[in-house]
Amino acid sequence: MDDPGLAEELHGAALRDLARLNRASFVAASLWPRVRALAPTSLLDVGCGGGDVAVALARRARDEGLPLTVRGCDRSAQAVAFATAQAQRAGVDVEFTTRDALGEAARPDEQDVVMCSLLLHHLSGEDALALLADMARAARRAVFVSDLGRSLPGLAIAWLGTRLLTRSPIVHTDALLSVRAAFTPDEALDLARRAGWPAPRIERVWPCRWLLSSELS
Repeated sequence: MDDPGLAEELHGAALRDLARLNRASFVAASLWPRVRALAPTSLLDVGCGGGDVAVALARRARDEGLPLTVRGCDRSAQAVAFATAQAQRAGVDVEFTTRDALGEAARPDEQDVVMCSLLLHHLSGEDALALLADMARAARRAVFVSDLGRSLPGLAIAWLGTRLLTRSPIVHTDALLSVRAAFTPDEALDLARRAGWPAPRIERVWPCRWLLSSELS
């Protein structure tokens, strides 16, 4: 899915299948209690891909009466167009924009909460460090990162889960590459500390994933 030359139809199919995997992994469900506890007014999903996590959080906020402005950004214009269509279909107001999180720094204190999901494993150690530091600058209240953990059980679950939930060969291949490239929880926690996150915490969440967080105020 990182290939900019990927045909739009194949890209869209892969994003739909990735959304299915995210639902099966309870990504939004694991993030929502932490977001709701902060009662923020704004949230930015960096590297939002097809926007399924941002849309799911916006729906939960709407259903529970939390006045939350949700935005997403991604470097892929195709992904942003797909995400915008998904938000419209879900009946939620989420603004998606095209932005390379590594090439264009966020404004300081831009949002209450800044998060990313399944983005960090696409980056080298230095780029991941730069992204985490930028996320902390952009957030007023908290930062969250949800991602895969590199492990043999993670590889097994990725292989089995993608074959049960999707027929996309792109997703089949990408899932295994992603687990192999992922950071372990200890590595992610070390990156957050080096990026200046205050008192970062990491929790293991289903299935063979981790959730990294820090409250900034």
